[in-house]
Amino acid sequence: MIKLYNTLTRKIEEFHPIEKGKVGIYSCGPTVYWNQHLGHMYAYLQWDTLVRFLRYMDFKVKWVMNITDVGHMTSDEDIGEDKMEKGAKREGLTVWQIADKYIKQFEQSMTLLNIQRPDVLSRATEHIQEQIDLIKKIEANGFAYKTKTGLVFDTAKFADYAKFAKLDLQKQKPGARVKVDQAKRNPWDFLLWVTNQPQHMMQWESPWGKGFPGWHIECTAMSTKYLGERFDIHTGGVEHIPVHHTNEIAQAFGALGHQVVNYWLHNGWLVFEGEKMSKSLGNNILATDLIKRGFNPLAFRYLVLTSHYRQGMNFTWESLKSAQVAYKKLVELVKEWRGGGRTIVSVEDVDKINSFTEKFQDKINNDLNMPEALAVVWEVAKSNIPNPDKFDLILDFDQVLGLELERVSIESRVSRVPREVKELVNKREELRKQGDWAQADKLRKQAEKLGWRIEDTPKGPKIKSI
Repeated sequence: MIKLYNTLTRKIEEFHPIEKGKVGIYSCGPTVYWNQHLGHMYAYLQWDTLVRFLRYMDFKVKWVMNITDVGHMTSDEDIGEDKMEKGAKREGLTVWQIADKYIKQFEQSMTLLNIQRPDVLSRATEHIQEQIDLIKKIEANGFAYKTKTGLVFDTAKFADYAKFAKLDLQKQKPGARVKVDQAKRNPWDFLLWVTNQPQHMMQWESPWGKGFPGWHIECTAMSTKYLGERFDIHTGGVEHIPVHHTNEIAQAFGALGHQVVNYWLHNGWLVFEGEKMSKSLGNNILATDLIKRGFNPLAFRYLVLTSHYRQGMNFTWESLKSAQVAYKKLVELVKEWRGGGRTIVSVEDVDKINSFTEKFQDKINNDLNMPEALAVVWEVAKSNIPNPDKFDLILDFDQVLGLELERVSIESRVSRVPREVKELVNKREELRKQGDWAQADKLRKQAEKLGWRIEDTPKGPKIKSI
């Protein structure tokens, strides 16, 4: 039985999907005004692992992630400049060009770290009508009021507003937001639709005037559009709890009259040598920077697997070096196990194999305990079960780990083709060009005796280990 820590109840609970065998997951995605650094990618790696595990356990998963390309202010609340506009001014581009540029950077980082693409990757600007329609419901149900700044959600109408984040609203002081909009009834009331901002670069017509959506409404609009008015899991960083996710819960209740999400999961932060990774501190390392420093990005994925998603991780270059050593060793072992001949498996070995599988699953079932699951991988490596069974078992586990062990082990082996085999291939190509097929075939057989198969393709010969 899968157990997950639910922020909604502050307890580890048994996971029961709404519909048997199916899981709907919504993840808060990037605001694409700048690069997504490793601190951001840490979160997406954790939720990719969650999705992989659920699929490994035979659930049919629909994973939805938003892309924020409008409405997210430089604070997570209603103050500051729209981040997209800030990015556009910084680089002398339009907001649309900035969004396209950094969506590509995000997708490139996902590829390098072997993060699966969500089934739906939805941009806020492509779902304006859905946001307007949801806001109409909120207003019709009496949960909104107008000010000179726009349409505001009335948190006083939602009795449980402070419950999710355990907020002490009496201690919250009126701040900059009140100076911006004196008409707000409470300083924590938040904008659903922003008007009277003629200089804002992105504007749409709405029942409340020309303007743009607040940040929070997009997630409720898009999650319910693609997953329904009740779905299983919502993920995000711990920083989302007090404002963004609190507001999501409130506005969903305002529109629909009930809790939309059953399980809220939150990841801790990746910090760099003890400090939060951020652009302002200049320590925003990118996935592409790993390659420049001679690291395989999958070594970073391995490092992330050594941390528990709720605890976060302290990233250092030394820890990444150690992870790369361990990852390379695992790749070499898989390569070695691949070459082993199949043997008859004893009853005792069958029991061990089944025990390893059960143990691996049990560790992850316990609130995604990936560090302990990774330890099971090394238990398998050190065990005395036959190598072919180690190979099969580790590749089975890799459906969750996402380390691409089979592909990387093949590439590793091909890259180390012995010089004599390469020379045989070159000589064979010359003989084929001369039409000496008999001699060319002899060289092919000679290469096979050395453990290498030559495959002829329209682009030339390919060498594969046997």
